[in-house]
Amino acid sequence: MLRPWSMLLTIRREGGLPAHLQIAQQVADEIQRGRLRPGDALPGSRELADRLSLNRKTVVLAYDELAAQGWVTAEGRRGTFVAASLPAPLAEEAELDFILSRQQAEQMPKADLIDFSENVPDSRLIPFDALGRAYRRALIATARSGRLSYGDPRGELGLRQSLLRMLTMERGLSATLENICLVRGSLMGIYLAGKVLLKPGDAVVVDRLSYPSARNAFRSQGAQCLDAASDAQGMLSGELESLCRRYPVKAVYLTPHHQFPTTKMMPAERRLQLLALAERYDFHIIEDDYDHEFHFTHRPMYPLASLPGGRRVVYVGSLSKVLAPGLRIGFVLAPAALIERCVDNILLIDRQGNPVTEQAVAELMDSGELRRHVRRAWRVYKHRRQVLVEALQWELNGKADFELPAGGLAIWLQLGSNIDMTRLVEDARRRGVKILAGSHFTGDGSVVHGIRLCYADLEDEALLLGVKRLAQALSEQHAE
Repeated sequence: MLRPWSMLLTIRREGGLPAHLQIAQQVADEIQRGRLRPGDALPGSRELADRLSLNRKTVVLAYDELAAQGWVTAEGRRGTFVAASLPAPLAEEAELDFILSRQQAEQMPKADLIDFSENVPDSRLIPFDALGRAYRRALIATARSGRLSYGDPRGELGLRQSLLRMLTMERGLSATLENICLVRGSLMGIYLAGKVLLKPGDAVVVDRLSYPSARNAFRSQGAQCLDAASDAQGMLSGELESLCRRYPVKAVYLTPHHQFPTTKMMPAERRLQLLALAERYDFHIIEDDYDHEFHFTHRPMYPLASLPGGRRVVYVGSLSKVLAPGLRIGFVLAPAALIERCVDNILLIDRQGNPVTEQAVAELMDSGELRRHVRRAWRVYKHRRQVLVEALQWELNGKADFELPAGGLAIWLQLGSNIDMTRLVEDARRRGVKILAGSHFTGDGSVVHGIRLCYADLEDEALLLGVKRLAQALSEQHAE
């Protein structure tokens, strides 16, 4: 007999998320909070559609989304059930809410540094047993085949093939082995892209708030970094066109899926505008898709590189946010001629990567273990995101503002213009919290009243205590 449906779902009709994504998000939240448990039945799509006064297709889409994310399983005529393979709920009792979590956070040692500045995944989530077995097999295989000596500077063939399958099936890209090479993380990919596209005196355009290491990589090659203004949808196309008319722009660096540092997503219209400008003014776009998988309100958007006009995009990605930065695996996907030039530079600075690691990761991809790990990590990070949001709403009410982004592993906190950012960083540090002021993401160090709060590697208690301490530091200035 199917479990009686007792969850109250609400659908907001005035804009916002599509109805099917609202349903999916609320059901996933109920599962995480323990009110729906593994094996519990969901109502039939027709029944739920009637209750919510929706078209049945909307509910079917919601259930499809939940199934794709691993929350539920469809069992034909029996119905749709919460996936039996899910771990126990993060909170064993539904009533274990934010107040109790705050009490636990108070018990943390005050000397512990809570670091909101590191944009890193939680390496404790890595499937160590599976990775260890894959490493052992890869080491034996490479040693026996004599591939522990110098190999292909483009990287292990097996991993390039696995990545291409993933990029084709999940990100809508069209490419061959001639279009991809492996690198030691996304920053190396950004550096190589700049190396093959820019010469001293050329201009590269970045967002006013952008990834500092990318700026440094371009400047090290003698390029001029130009800042372009942005709005809520990303880099302003009119601003970019104005810069193209005045300077020899040869490249534009973008993080359109989760803008760094604000994590906002660039919509399709703006993406097409920028691709059209690339054709008109003969420049390339360096697309840094550094944490593609971790999108929470709907499925990740296809990259710029997958759109018409994508031939002018150098697509840089990494497995660092999926596994760990220490594994040093990234990739560059671009037209074959540019990849050949990247390989020429790899031979000069690196020669090749680690064939054992690359073969082990290829095994994880091909066996499905990496996909399962991403799903587990996705659920953990979604939970931590919600914990952070509730903490910010509770502790910083009236002291700061933020818009919850569709994805990414950070939240951009906006502060009032009356806040002394240098003092805030120092006051937070004295309380055991490390933050980076918004000026860190500018090219000239100008004051920005914002903070990027990274949460992926922080457990609940650390998130709650960190926000409480940050609130205390802010309160000192608000009280004056």
